[in-house]
Amino acid sequence: MLTAEQNDELTQVDAGTPMGEVLRRYWYPVAFTRELAEFPVKRVELLGEFFALWRSPSGRYGIIPEACPHRKASMAYGVVEPDGLRCPYHGWVFDESGACIEQPAERDDTRFGARVSAKAGVAEELGGLVWAYVGPGPAPRLPRFDVYVMEGFRDIGWADLPCNYVQIMENAVDPHHVEWLHGRYFSFIGRHEGFTSPASFAKKHVKVGFTPFEWGIIKRRVLEGASEENDDWKVGHPLVFPYNMRVGGGGVHQMQIRVPVNRTTTRFMLYTVHRPDEGYEHVEQPMVPDYRIPVLDESGRHVVNYVEGQDIMAWVTQGAITDRTTEHLGRSDIGVAMLRKMFREQMDRVARGEDPIGTIREEHGRIDLPCEKDKFHAGARFALDFCDMGSTRFSPMLDTIKKIHVSAAERVASGSAS
Repeated sequence: MLTAEQNDELTQVDAGTPMGEVLRRYWYPVAFTRELAEFPVKRVELLGEFFALWRSPSGRYGIIPEACPHRKASMAYGVVEPDGLRCPYHGWVFDESGACIEQPAERDDTRFGARVSAKAGVAEELGGLVWAYVGPGPAPRLPRFDVYVMEGFRDIGWADLPCNYVQIMENAVDPHHVEWLHGRYFSFIGRHEGFTSPASFAKKHVKVGFTPFEWGIIKRRVLEGASEENDDWKVGHPLVFPYNMRVGGGGVHQMQIRVPVNRTTTRFMLYTVHRPDEGYEHVEQPMVPDYRIPVLDESGRHVVNYVEGQDIMAWVTQGAITDRTTEHLGRSDIGVAMLRKMFREQMDRVARGEDPIGTIREEHGRIDLPCEKDKFHAGARFALDFCDMGSTRFSPMLDTIKKIHVSAAERVASGSAS
């Protein structure tokens, strides 16, 4: 267990706190590309602060604190100009660097404009998302992780959850929960609602392991009926520090994203690419669709008849911030202890003026993360279970996604796959 002081430090996201300073060294998705195509300026909250995010007519992005440096009106209601964002109140314009480049009603023969600036972040588009970095400069490179740049058909499920992001990330290094929450509990719900839960989720864990690597921690498992030669152990899948988890199987590639909006709100996102290894045929996709996944039903109870809904229930019912002073960690929680140690190490690194783990300073190509392909040694069946029993069942593109996987399997079976 942690002391109250340790738990408080671990779960902080605000500027000036040790953990808040670590978090400000990373890029976060703060909007969908389609949102700023529909309207070019948006108010966003990240790490307990509000910002104005905008897209210029030429397609460049900018992000500055919401309050105008002049008289504190909201820049999220600003006018997007070719060279910056104009305050709706008095017309001052700030460019992407935060410089004030126009001050109507002020004299031109003074240096007043040069003395006024906004503390700008950096914003870029990648994979249908707009990403922002709001930490100290110079900004690191936005990591081009495989899921965001690979060929395939994509969609993004999301929900805003009333809890701290750390308790969600601790789930990413907790393999044993699968056989109980997604196995025994899923089967229990299925019996009462009249469906059959996926058998692969109920397989007993024989062995689990965790390996630190350059991006975070690789989680490994050996399930009943498998060995260390199976993908679940030999390859595993990674927690990507500090807020992602890469998963996959059966031609499904996914990054689970947990953005700390503020200390007690986390935007949970499921960025999924459907790309069977064999038999895939390209499907045109002019814009990446996003959809909200359900959290509560009409009576206010958690929706738990799909995989991610079960996870959400487990995370949110711990409370807005888990009380780790009364917990009892066991042998099965070694991954949780490893993650907490990694958080502590990164706080120390940043306090010394060093970059935390996963910082990229150079131009780079696609970053391929280790991730199992034969999930739970379930083969291609995993993809259909993923569609029927996971968040994808709520996607507006469900029919297209199923067709992609079924058609690929048929092409492989007929020998026509390229």
